[in-house]
Amino acid sequence: LFPFLVQVLMSLHEMFPAVHAAEMAVQRNPRSWDAWQTLGRAQLGLGEIALAIRSFQVSLHIFPMNPEVWKEDLSWARKLQEQQKATKTGSVQALAKGKELVQESIPDYDFESDEIVAVCAAIAEKEKALSAAKTMVIVSASGTVETVTEQDNCPATPDETLFIRAR
Repeated sequence: LFPFLVQVLMSLHEMFPAVHAAEMAVQRNPRSWDAWQTLGRAQLGLGEIALAIRSFQVSLHIFPMNPEVWKEDLSWARKLQEQQKATKTGSVQALAKGKELVQESIPDYDFESDEIVAVCAAIAEKEKALSAAKTMVIVSASGTVETVTEQDNCPATPDETLFIRAR
């Protein structure tokens, strides 16, 4: 029953429940080669290649003459593992090259220079202008809702005894 449930869950792309169901099948019958095979397939669905290889190996230990596990599952998982290693190696090399390029292209800035101070001042002024325009929602005692944008040059908000401020 569990291997069938796992296969249905995997066809629905519900990988976490599929792995959980496959683990339950293995716990119920640890000597079932097909439960271990199904667990390995579910683990592959999650991208857990090393765990899947281990599950396929247990399945083969229980039933060594199973050509399906040998030819399809285990060989596929090992190919994926090799591709994963090659990808990691390639990405590490690309990352190292990228770091070299970044280190070469970033000049050493003097953070106390006039240009940097001017840029920081301009950013601070822009932030100050943005924070000056605040929007608030005002709910009157009678229940009417009003949205007010508060700016430096706008008139004062209505009498606070008539309104309740809300965020």
